[in-house]
Amino acid sequence: MIIVMKSGSPEAEINRINEELITWGLTPEKIIGQHKVVIGLVGETASLDPLQVQEVSPWIEQVLRVELPYKRASRQFRHGEASEVVINTPDGNVTIGENHPLVVVAGPCSVENEEMIIETAQRVKAAGAKFLRGGAYKPRTSPYAFQGHGESALDLLAKAREASGLGIITEVMDAAELDIIAEVADVIQVGARNMQNFSLLKKVGAQPKPVLLKRGMAATIEDWLMAAEYILAAGNSNVILCERGIRTFDRQHTRNTLDLSVVPVLRKLTHLPIMIDPSHGTGWSEFVPSMAMAAIAAGTDSLMIEVHPNPTKALSDGPQSLTPERFDYLMQELAVIGKAVGRWPQPVVALT
Repeated sequence: MIIVMKSGSPEAEINRINEELITWGLTPEKIIGQHKVVIGLVGETASLDPLQVQEVSPWIEQVLRVELPYKRASRQFRHGEASEVVINTPDGNVTIGENHPLVVVAGPCSVENEEMIIETAQRVKAAGAKFLRGGAYKPRTSPYAFQGHGESALDLLAKAREASGLGIITEVMDAAELDIIAEVADVIQVGARNMQNFSLLKKVGAQPKPVLLKRGMAATIEDWLMAAEYILAAGNSNVILCERGIRTFDRQHTRNTLDLSVVPVLRKLTHLPIMIDPSHGTGWSEFVPSMAMAAIAAGTDSLMIEVHPNPTKALSDGPQSLTPERFDYLMQELAVIGKAVGRWPQPVVALT
């Protein structure tokens, strides 16, 4: 259930309403929108009469039920307004959201050595990326495949962050590693294979760093949003949804099926920011540029693209990785689409 306050509602009155609702056994959550304040009511509201709530204050404009099972993730919960995730990086705050310029995340599937990760970070930064992605811990289908260098790779990501000024996105696989990952990562990624690891979702939801939640390989959109709900319910409102392709019957030509239709669907259902990963979504570097451009046209807020200085020698996911040179050119291609839809970041003009 949500309470929509009238424009200009006094802060003291909003606080009074919150205090009264707490005495009812509810947990009110204040959401400050662009034009109005909305109070989300968490708790047992099924038997609560909206008219009873309406009588609490003359400053209440409307009381609405959120019928969807994913309450906090629902767009209704914010009265139709989009949320944004503000991330602190060495170069300053970066905002990911529907009403902000596109944000590009780039880097290798896994951190291999210091020279490679720093070179990649500097190259993708020069091309316009705002974040470096790189796996320290890698969930792999085969137990014999490269699993990542673990904690030592986190040290290398920290060095790349210092050398480039980029924010860092890396994956957590086990709650036992969450604290050491959070010391380095600016955004903590929950991968497709852990999307429904509910105990892990509760843990990442209880810490303050933004969370990137990738869609599971066979997850429905509702499964995905309910997974996001676990994080939100644990207290972390900074969640980004990442589509990385789903498993379908056709795996001959692409690694996964990249579901770009999810962008307008999510826009309707949720207020959370959206990221598209065309690298995992297709599995082949030659298809990544087309899908990246299509994702921008569809309305994505962010892109995650795998880049490796020598894809043929990559320890993981080489076939889907772009070279830094190809990534440079891709960013120029993306600028054309981004500017056309009004989502491309404006270059900073130096003062003379």
